[in-house]
Amino acid sequence: MSHPRSALRRPEAGLALALAFAAAAAVFVAVFLLGRANTPDYTATLFGRSDADAMRLKAQLATGVLGLAALQLLLAVWMYGRLPGVRRVPGSVPITHRIVGVVLFALTVPITVHCVRAYGVQLTGSRAAVHSIAGCFFYGAFAAKLLLVQSRRLPGWALPLAGGALVVVVALLWYTSALWHFNGSSIPVLSLGHHHLTPGQM
Repeated sequence: MSHPRSALRRPEAGLALALAFAAAAAVFVAVFLLGRANTPDYTATLFGRSDADAMRLKAQLATGVLGLAALQLLLAVWMYGRLPGVRRVPGSVPITHRIVGVVLFALTVPITVHCVRAYGVQLTGSRAAVHSIAGCFFYGAFAAKLLLVQSRRLPGWALPLAGGALVVVVALLWYTSALWHFNGSSIPVLSLGHHHLTPGQM
């Protein structure tokens, strides 16, 4: 016979998951529509830098975000006791995980603001389309994770899935922007169609 408390947790967990999914979808649509409505301004600056200098700075910031995402993943694995050969989890690990998450998010803001101002959401060209959709998805997934973290009645797979999705999308964003820049405006698989964009665009 199932425990009454377990029966109560099921609808609460379902509601939390539904709210997280709705928040993710709403943020995704909002960022997407904002980007599509924006009139591109290719002269937009990033911390006072423009053109090639802005692209280089943005690629460097994106690489920093990727490194922080990898650190977040490592801390999460450690926090949940899944780090091979390590059983003890110091109290500083969860706090560090949160701090790194805040810094990671803060670093994405200037990158995103420049992307939206300079280019908006581009759907022409495979690389630009994947990058734009992934950028919208990142903020939706981040909003969902913030809601899921507040709930104590979730199935065990929910938070790892949300966190893993964020790490994957950060890697995809880096692949379609920073790697593209560092590799001379070319990346494996998604380079097709990048010629439709302005030189240096990302």
